[in-house]
Amino acid sequence: MTPEFITMIGKETIMVVILVSAPILASGMVIGLAISLFQAVTQIQEMTLTFVPKIIIVMVALLFFAPWMMELLINFTTHMISGIPDYIK
Repeated sequence: MTPEFITMIGKETIMVVILVSAPILASGMVIGLAISLFQAVTQIQEMTLTFVPKIIIVMVALLFFAPWMMELLINFTTHMISGIPDYIK
């Protein structure tokens, strides 16, 4: 194994992690921004107003994106496991 090969594996792993986490993080960020804007306009400073909707939206996003995320993770894992003979050369 060359340093370039290890770097390539690391790059692929980081890309998969970013792709898998991006929809969940983005949905949480968007709803957080919307709630913050609502709180600034109405001057309501209730902590549960930010926490509960974020949890609900993140769970909905997780249910919606779960098949795509699982497919991506399965393809990555299959690719890594099938490449083991090449890795030990």
